[in-house]
Amino acid sequence: MAVALFIASAVAANTLTSLFGLVPAGFGLVCTAGTWAAGLVLLLRDWVDDLAGRRAVLGCVAAGAIASAMTAGPRLAVASAAAFAVSELADWAVYQPLRRRGWAKAVLASGVLGTLVDTAVFLTVAGLAVLPALPGQMLAKTTATLAVVIAVVIARAVLRHRQRT
Repeated sequence: MAVALFIASAVAANTLTSLFGLVPAGFGLVCTAGTWAAGLVLLLRDWVDDLAGRRAVLGCVAAGAIASAMTAGPRLAVASAAAFAVSELADWAVYQPLRRRGWAKAVLASGVLGTLVDTAVFLTVAGLAVLPALPGQMLAKTTATLAVVIAVVIARAVLRHRQRT
C-alpha cells in the first residue's frame, strides 16, 4: 500500500501541474498545482523506508521518476524526473540517520531538505522562475507534510493512552 501511494502521489503531482500550472498557495503566494501531492511523496518515501527498506525505496524512486516522466509534457517530464530523483535521495539521506531519534523529527527534517531540493531542481529545470514560486512551494509542501505528521502523532498518542488504560 505504501509503495502504491508513493507512486500514485508522484503521478498526481505531475498530472496536476501539467493540467493547472501555477495556482494560489495562500497568503498571496503561488505554487505549481502538484505541489500539495509532492509534499506527500516525500513523507510516503519515509513510510516505504520504514516498512520495506532501502531496496524498496530505490525501486520506488526509480518507478516514481519514470512515472513522472510519462505523465507530464516533455519539459515538465525532465524537470519532474530530475527533481523527484534528486529530492527523494536527499530526503532519504537525512531521514535514515535521524530515524533512530524519532519518526516525527526525522520526517520533518528530511522533508524540509527534500522540499527545498525538489522545488529548486524542478523550477530550475522546468525553466520557471525559482524565487517567485519558492515561498509558495515551500508553504504547500510543508503544510502537506505537517498535516500528516500531526495526524500520526495524535493517533499514536491516543493509541498509547488506550493501551495504558
